[in-house]
Amino acid sequence: MADKSKRVVIVGGGFAGLNCALDLANDPDISITLLDRNNYQQFNPLFYQVAAGILSPGNAAFALRDVVRDLKNIDVQMAEVVSIDLANKSVTTKNGEIYGGDFVVLATGAAVNFFGTTGAEQHSYPLYSLKDAETLRAAILNAFELADVSPAHRTDGALNFVVVGGGPTGVETAGVLIDMVNRTISKEYRHIVPSMAQIFLVERNASVLSMFSPVSQSYAASELRSRGVQLHLSVAIREVDAEGVLLSNGMRIQSKTVIWAAGLTARTMTTVPQIVPGPRGRVEVNEDLSLLGFPEVYVLGDLSNAKGTDKQPLPQLAAVAKQEGQFCARSITGKIKGNRSLSFVYKDRGILAMIGRNAAVAELGSGHHEIIGPFAFVTWLGVHAALLTVNRARLEAVIEWAWTYFHGEHAGQLLDQ
Repeated sequence: MADKSKRVVIVGGGFAGLNCALDLANDPDISITLLDRNNYQQFNPLFYQVAAGILSPGNAAFALRDVVRDLKNIDVQMAEVVSIDLANKSVTTKNGEIYGGDFVVLATGAAVNFFGTTGAEQHSYPLYSLKDAETLRAAILNAFELADVSPAHRTDGALNFVVVGGGPTGVETAGVLIDMVNRTISKEYRHIVPSMAQIFLVERNASVLSMFSPVSQSYAASELRSRGVQLHLSVAIREVDAEGVLLSNGMRIQSKTVIWAAGLTARTMTTVPQIVPGPRGRVEVNEDLSLLGFPEVYVLGDLSNAKGTDKQPLPQLAAVAKQEGQFCARSITGKIKGNRSLSFVYKDRGILAMIGRNAAVAELGSGHHEIIGPFAFVTWLGVHAALLTVNRARLEAVIEWAWTYFHGEHAGQLLDQ
């Protein structure tokens, strides 16, 4: 039986931190404090659907207190951690509170990476938080509302949408926007025709979905083009301003709405000198996900630079974070009982990306067996519904997806900002 005095402090209520807390809570003799700057868990893979008005914000974020309400040994506190004392295994919040434990779990997640691009932070819309998604939704709807009222708001790129980044987030965002243009504009905005709106996708690599197979890449690019997305590959963004973007090949695209989906950087603690961030801000860890030199401090999720069996950094995916959180809980309970350290092994169940209605790519299993088209579309829906934290959100998401699919109506098109 675990020592009743054992306490675990978890910083971050995302997939890694929350799953670690939930699994640790199975042992009633372990006390868990879960700290997060928000009072909800965010489901990043669905932010683009919130931005497009397909899903409401409540379908992509879940109140932490609600999730753990029946688990008496988890104490949720909305607090922003600003420093960590690794030796004493304690953290200090922005308001000066100190939380200590026998183990500390750092799962602070990631933030947008603008890669030093001139004007990007000031003039583009990132899509890496619930607030980002709501802000972008307001910008998109406002552009259409103004254009519907007056021809003056249909010029100078007012209905041009530039998506920066050809990874899953960028591809999915471009795909949902072009579907919105093709299926919604003519029905709901009587004074706009779909051809007035243009969707551009800019990617510095030679293909979209670089982490997928060539078959999936080719299919995704073909589908996007056939639906009307204008792809600009092998070209980078040189500058972003209030009127559009300047590409590295000298081309300029007029746009009032530039969506930044080009990458992430981990949220590191610059006040902790023992934590040395590596590429993209990720932190090196031992095989059991503990911090180098601190066996009772764990680093999980987007912050961790954990390696796969091929010795390459694991991707910053929800599935990786979830498995790391569950493993960390087992590792901590094992250490409390005096068991030897375990090594984390990621079980690769594949990768997926939505392109649009009846179109997606899925590479399933550790062998990444390729599926494209309608079946991959259904697979994407099923996997993402299963990943949602609460049953209510699963049911609501499935209903909204079905309604959008059969009727072409978006439930979340309220301009409330």
